[in-house]
Amino acid sequence: MEEVGVRIGELGERLGVNTKTIRYYESIGLVPEPERTSSGYRIYSEADVERLVFIKSAQRLGLALDEVREILALRERGEAPCDYVRDLISQELADIDRRLEELQSLRQELAALERRAQDTAGAKGSICGLIEHVRQKSV
Repeated sequence: MEEVGVRIGELGERLGVNTKTIRYYESIGLVPEPERTSSGYRIYSEADVERLVFIKSAQRLGLALDEVREILALRERGEAPCDYVRDLISQELADIDRRLEELQSLRQELAALERRAQDTAGAKGSICGLIEHVRQKSV
């Protein structure tokens, strides 16, 4: 068989992806099993490369592999996946907003604790009175 395509190591380097990750994507069906050379090396087509770029882009946006699989399946069935993707993006934005609120609340609590720590250099407690004070508030 003539080598037309990219070997897994080259592909991994090109995309900044570990070869184990590429094999994992194959094992869960995100990437089709590639052609192999007569010596057994995987050879990926340009379509495989584009698919892996898409998968990594989707992950960077916070999409889970199951969601990526569904997007790819919709496309393979000839359906436009953009409505599904729009819903996923809306859910991801809502999740980010929730996490931002939690982080802002945590930041306020830590800032208050930091101010209190400056006033009580030797806070009493069995381990650290500053943290134990927080625990008592939440229990």
